[in-house]
Formats: sequence, C-alpha cells, structure tokens
Amino acid sequence: MAQPRYQQIADDIRRRIEAGVLPAGAPLASETEMVAEYGAARETVRKAMATLRAEGLISTAKARGSFVRPRWPVRRLGMDRYRVETRQRDEQPAEKATSFTKDQGIDWSAYTMDKDFAEVPADEQLAELLQVPAGEMLLRRHFVFRSHGVPQQISTSYLLLDMVGGTPVADPANEPWPGGSIAQLATLDVVVDQVREQVRTRMPTPEEARVLGIGDSVPVLTITRTMLADGRPVEAAVDIVLPGDRVELDYTIDM
Repeated sequence: MAQPRYQQIADDIRRRIEAGVLPAGAPLASETEMVAEYGAARETVRKAMATLRAEGLISTAKARGSFVRPRWPVRRLGMDRYRVETRQRDEQPAEKATSFTKDQGIDWSAYTMDKDFAEVPADEQLAELLQVPAGEMLLRRHFVFRSHGVPQQISTSYLLLDMVGGTPVADPANEPWPGGSIAQLATLDVVVDQVREQVRTRMPTPEEARVLGIGDSVPVLTITRTMLADGRPVEAAVDIVLPGDRVELDYTIDM
C-alpha cells in the first residue's frame, strides 16, 4: 500500500534534515511554496509539518514560519549528580560547579541564569512537602538555567523564609552560587543529607515552550524535588522542568 501523501512529504523533508541539507536553524519553505513544490493540497502540507513537529524535528513560530530545531546533546540525570554540590560544600575546590554544570559538561563561565526572587505563602502542596502550615512564608526562587546562553532548564524552588531571610542565600545578586542549594544551606549550618525526587512527563505550558524554545509538541520532564537535613525538609523545587528530547535518566539499582 502506498504511503499517504503527507507522509511522503514529511519523509522527504526529514531526509533533508538528516542529511544536513537543511541544517539546524534553517528556515523551511513557506506553506504556499510547499504546495507548489509537492503539488499537494494545503491541508496535506499542514499534516506533514505537524508530523515533523511531533517528532521534534522542526518548530513553528507565529508570523516567522518553520525552522529546523537544533539537536542538543542528551543530558544524563543520574543518582550521583548532587555529589558535585556536596564536594563544593565540603571541599570547596577551586573549580566552581553545580549539578547543572556537571550534567551539561560545561565550565562555570558558560553557565548563566535568569532569576526572580519573591516572598510567598505556602500553598497546600508546598506545606505538605516542607511540613509546615499552609500560609507559612517562603522564599520563592524562579530560575532559567542557560548553557552557553541557551535555556536548558526551568526551576522554581522554595526555601523557608525564617531560615534564609536576611542572609546571603536570599540575595539574588549571589546567584549563580557554586554548589547550589546544598552549598548555600551549609553556610547556615543546615547540612542536606537526603534528596527525594518525583519524575513525571507532560506537555509544556505555552510559557515553558516559549522559554525553552521547544514549541508545543515536545514533552517536558518535570522533577519535584525535596531536600532534607536530618529528616527535616528544607527546600522544595516545584518543579524542575527540562526538555524531554535533551534528557536521559540514568540509574543503577544494586540487587
């Protein structure tokens, strides 16, 4: 049985992308141009483009057209990735690092972030995660982590305001901080000794898709993280959001 026409068009454009004829960032022909090139109906061309978007090969921006998406190296998330932060806390090595720079394989100079701090009351979810009453005041820190200027991760984390208020940890001017939250809390004599994570996948919100540059057809990986010190929750991240096509979970389970 012959392939549907839209699939034939998608296959042809996919081959061009994979062969490098259409490199990362290259604009695709307009819808009208494709209708003429392939001798196909406009709806058939739209279906072909939707197929390529669903595969994460192209992205479409309103009033700008469609472009070939860059293929980023896959970031591996393993169980040991926070150890680089405990080393920053315990050993204070000359080379600055966080779990993000380790996962990305980048130097500190290539790491930048957007940041926004605010004091907010705990909602029911945060109250449960941090084991505090609803309405307890928290410091919310919203970050966009960048590697070589490219957004790779969104993180919204919360700290107990009565613990960090008025300290350097609450000053956004001190970000990025080598060792991240683990090293920051250590300056307040709070030693993180356990990290819990819940991992889910979902489609991105329009704002997440815009910030991460992934369009609305690439799923995201979300991590709800709780850091504990001597059994007490001291930080909650709700959520850490990563593009699903740039992340690989890497775990070893000893039996």
